[in-house]
Order: sequence, then C-alpha cells, then structure tokens
Amino acid sequence: MNPIGTVETQFLDLPGPVRLDSNRELGPIRIAFETYGTLAPSRDNVILVCHALSGDAHAAGVSPSPSADSTRDGFAAEDRDGTAGRGLGWWDGMIGPGKAFDTDRYFVVSTNLLGGCKGTTGPSSTDPATGKPYGSDFPVITVADMVRVQRSFLSALGIARLAAVAGGSLGGMQALEWAVRYPDDVDSIVVIASTHALHPQGLAWNAIAREAIMRDPAWQGGHYYGTGRKPDGGMGVGRMVGHITYLSALALGDKFGRRLQFADDVRYTITEPEFEVESYLRHQADSFVRRFDANTYLYLSRALTYFDLGREHGSLDKALENVRARALLIAFSSDWLYPPVASEEIEAALRKLGKPVEYHLIDAPYGHDCFLLEEARQTPIIRRFLCE
Repeated sequence: MNPIGTVETQFLDLPGPVRLDSNRELGPIRIAFETYGTLAPSRDNVILVCHALSGDAHAAGVSPSPSADSTRDGFAAEDRDGTAGRGLGWWDGMIGPGKAFDTDRYFVVSTNLLGGCKGTTGPSSTDPATGKPYGSDFPVITVADMVRVQRSFLSALGIARLAAVAGGSLGGMQALEWAVRYPDDVDSIVVIASTHALHPQGLAWNAIAREAIMRDPAWQGGHYYGTGRKPDGGMGVGRMVGHITYLSALALGDKFGRRLQFADDVRYTITEPEFEVESYLRHQADSFVRRFDANTYLYLSRALTYFDLGREHGSLDKALENVRARALLIAFSSDWLYPPVASEEIEAALRKLGKPVEYHLIDAPYGHDCFLLEEARQTPIIRRFLCE
C-alpha cells in the first residue's frame, strides 16, 4: 500500500489575471493541485515540486480514478511499476514518509503548470471572450509566467515562503526561476537534470517534435477541439522523438539491441514494426496521445526552449547575483539532452558569487530519464541537503 494513500486533485481559481512576458493579460486562471503532508501552523514547511513537460499535479499517492495511461510512462516504467503505475503519481518514489521529500516533516505541494491539460488553464480551456477552447489563440507562455502563476496560487493559499522548490528537467528550470525571481521567498532549490538554457541540440529536437504536430493536417491551426479530429499522428511522432532524447544509446542497446519483435527473421514490411525498439516507440506514442493534449505539448515545449537565464538577465552571473536560496544540483552522466556541463556551469557561477551550492554527478546509464528512475540514489542526497 502506498503510504500516502489516495489523493484527490483539487482546484483553485486565482483572484485576478496575470500579466505575461508577452505583455498579454491572462485570466481567469484555474490551477489544479495536490498536497501531501501537513502544513505547519507557522506555514514554513512547504515544498513546491514542479513537473516536467508531460507531468501533471498528481505527483504522489494513488489517484482515485486512474486513467488507462499513466504519467509514469517513461523508460522501464512498466518493468518497475506493473499495472500499479497507472494510479501512482509521477514522483511517488520521492514524496512520502521517510522519502526524499519527507511528508512527516514537510507539506508538499504540486500543481499542474500554466498551459497544462490536466486541470490548469491552458489551450484546451474555454476562452471567456469566445466561449470556445483557446486553441492556438492561447498566449505564448514562458517559464517565468509559470512561476508567476505559482506565486499567485501560493499567495491565495496563504503561503508566503517556501522551504524548497524542487523539480527535474523543466521542473528544475522552474526551481531556478523561483530563486532568481523571488529570492526572498525561497530557502532552497533542488535542481535535477536541468539547465539554465537548453543546448542547441535540445532546441533542434524540440523543434522537430513541434513541427511533427503542426504539419499534421488534423492540427487545423490549433483549433481541432470539437471537430472529431486530433493531430494524433503528428503528436505520436513528436512523442517518439522526444522520448528518444530522454534515453541513452547504452540504455536502448541493453533493453532492445537489434532484437526482432514478431518473427525469427525480417518480414520485408514497410508499414509494420520489425524490431522491438520500433514497437516500443509505437506503444509510447499511442499511450501518450490518449492522455495528453497536442497544443499543451507545443506551448510547454516552446516555453522550455525560451528559457535562458543568461539572455534574460545579461549573463548567468547577473541572473544569479541576487539568489539567496541554497542550491542542490544533481546531474546524470548519460544525460545528453540536459548534460552535466549545464549543472557545472550553474555551480561555477554560484560559487563565483559566493552562494551556497552543492553539486552531485550520478553515474547512471538511462539518459535524461534518470531523474525519474534513479530515485533511490537521489533520496539520501536530497534528504541530507534539506536537513542541513
């Protein structure tokens, strides 16, 4: 039995609109969220955990109404979870009593990001000006916009200060943005498999995934809601591309090699998968399009490619000069999408500025997905850091 038990997703409507980096004002905004643990009377034990591109508010515990396709659908997820994974939160191994984010001590909050498709206002939400889904009329958003909305949400809950902000990948970008944008509101950040700016190769792969969606005729310029047609083909290809970037050559070789899927020899077919890795990617695509919105993928992918602390502030040093939070950086040796050098650059800049920072490089073979799979090796590092 999961020690957190069953968790219901809650919803909160922000009291007013939010001004975005694009200079557009967005409202009303609804936030989907979950909480784990008990809020201290002093309200000083709050940890905000931030999800990556394909996550949602359900970070831990068991959903009372699990979908057929889990957010825990990364590399080797089925080997690890079996059918139980369908109801578990995407970071369940890290949140709970005695875990990295210990709910015996902390009140952990998880929200679905602005632009999401699991309860928070996004492209599939109703535009009050038209009464129809926003589609591609939804404003382009940034990581800073996501964090502004999180700040407004926490203020509505009466939470002024955070003991920590933590996340991997896009979630790590949010943690960095919190420390930069709200230096007086954050005690510490935990940045895992992330970066201060995505490298050009990462920009390129994300561009291919977005192009696959937008070139699908069923995308219909982003206004496909209610038409009976969705860009599932393009979305599936985008997911295949994205999923490969989360893995490593070693991990793919170990799990699949060149093993054939259905026969002892090739079948001389173009349309059907011949190799196990091909079948695996089709499965990933099929499950993803059933649970995720294509426009949300476009918007969140664009937001993470825009993120660049050096560009936004003049240099990385200038971006970090007012940071007061203690920083824990964790990277993985086989992660080529968010490579360790990015974490090392953040560490060097913080040390140069005399800021408290610690950096850990974990030798692991699974690529970027390590931040979801190597929970046991991250847990003691994070627990010790938070207890200091």
